[in-house]
Amino acid sequence: MNIAIIVNLTKERAVPCTRDIISLLRSHGAKVLMPPDCQKVFFGEDVIFCSTLEELFERGDAAITVGGDGTIIHAAKYAARSDTPLIGVNVGRLGFAANVEADEIDSLLKLLSGDYSTEHRSLLDVEVKKPGGSQHYLAVNDAVVAHGQISKIIDLYVSLNGEEISSYRADGLLFSTPTGSTAYSLSAGGPILSPQMKCILMTPVCPHSLFSRSVLFEGSAELTVTVKIPLECSCLLTVDGETNINIDEGDSVVIRQSELRLMLLSVRQYNFYRRLNEKLRERELS
Repeated sequence: MNIAIIVNLTKERAVPCTRDIISLLRSHGAKVLMPPDCQKVFFGEDVIFCSTLEELFERGDAAITVGGDGTIIHAAKYAARSDTPLIGVNVGRLGFAANVEADEIDSLLKLLSGDYSTEHRSLLDVEVKKPGGSQHYLAVNDAVVAHGQISKIIDLYVSLNGEEISSYRADGLLFSTPTGSTAYSLSAGGPILSPQMKCILMTPVCPHSLFSRSVLFEGSAELTVTVKIPLECSCLLTVDGETNINIDEGDSVVIRQSELRLMLLSVRQYNFYRRLNEKLRERELS
């Protein structure tokens, strides 16, 4: 079995944890694949280094991330495009999306024996339409259309399947997957959703109204956002907190459920809501 491992090299505990995982998997006959940025750190280990992330996920029968939720989100886009199942080992602070903690890596041997379960997560296809053409982005957690200056608010207009349904004067609008409901959306006052749901969650960010609340749309919805931007202000689309695109008046941002799905592996059973409460309690204490 070919196992791809993606490591957040900036995490203090990630490198020693990864070495233990490599040793564990290799001792049970698995081949370990790693991306090119790991070659300097893990040179001499019994692993195969791929030239690109695309090659890594194409060759991997399954993929393991070692880091936090950000590592999982980054890897998830490659995993979804290659239909490679993914599991996260948490060496970060909270790790909402990770299934394995650093002291539980022995459970990863279940990947080799087939003793695991799978679940599919919805993703967002985010299309930016500009006069010169359009560009698509894949979102695992969320996409946010927001102003570029703290002191300014913008006017946002939302259409559902081609019909305008609402407008907001706010810092921005946040569109989330059920997986992303425990991320930025939660901080913005949005509800917590079961990650297996098929829907799109829209939450205003600091709305200039007492009556603006989150809205839940069915998975087949196509939402379009246009903006009116004040003078000396800018507007940005941010996808999963890692990709920023300038949005101008006349541009439109279309949010729909992607045809791609993320397949997450689980080597231990847990109650989502119980685990969520434990993680939120850890956040309060940290």
